[in-house]
Amino acid sequence: MAIVKGPIQLEGNLGNLSFYKRRDSDKIIVRTKGGASKEKIKNSPAFKGFRLQQNEWRGCTALASKLRYAFGGLHRIADYNLTPALNALAKNIQKTDEENPVGKRHILLSKYRHTVTGFHFNRNYPFNVVLRTSTHAVIDRDNLSAAVHIPHLNTEIDLLNIQRLPYFRLIVSLGAVSDLKCDKNGMYAPVVEEMHGISQTVTGEWIPSESVLAEQTIEVKLNERYILLLTDDVSLVVSIAVEFGKVGFTGEPQAVKYAGSGKVLVCG
Repeated sequence: MAIVKGPIQLEGNLGNLSFYKRRDSDKIIVRTKGGASKEKIKNSPAFKGFRLQQNEWRGCTALASKLRYAFGGLHRIADYNLTPALNALAKNIQKTDEENPVGKRHILLSKYRHTVTGFHFNRNYPFNVVLRTSTHAVIDRDNLSAAVHIPHLNTEIDLLNIQRLPYFRLIVSLGAVSDLKCDKNGMYAPVVEEMHGISQTVTGEWIPSESVLAEQTIEVKLNERYILLLTDDVSLVVSIAVEFGKVGFTGEPQAVKYAGSGKVLVCG
């Protein structure tokens, strides 16, 4: 490692050299690029374990990606990057597979659905803080549907409107995610591909932020054509979000980016 002295202000790569700054210093540090070559990582016996872990990680990221699809777009309300958290969740499930060798372990979400239940899309203001009611959902797997029950709602008491925006609405989604299994060639694939990452969303009407709402039930249903495809390898995911809006250019309410909160109510 060397430190650059003089007027040179450079960060990045130049040939075989890397220029960068550390958080604890204002000096520019230069070092040669190191590490094994791609060819060595791909073929050397010394990197066999790394290749196996790398292959399993591909399975984890594949499941995490489809989980985002199963949220029905509600992840747009998130105030942090959901991807690392979902990748980690998939990895923890993968580690429970003791029947297959490292590099070919399955990711069986259907055995650990409880780990997705209660997954929050927001850290600063979690859903239960924004909507202070006992919201719950019931899944009907036989009919590929879900019913979300929302008690009587007095927004002055039960709704935390941080930005004091004039409108809000409720959004409910029902999605499906299949278990992933690894074949003898190390390739990950969903058990039920047709249902892997599908979703259906019900978006409520815009409501004035100062309102009193009667008790209600929101129902959401996947296409009936999937009923014959449903197996125990498929998990159904019910998500909910409260989204805030303002009056847009046309005079109609429009969503304000990142204004709201959501979570997974149940995975079953």
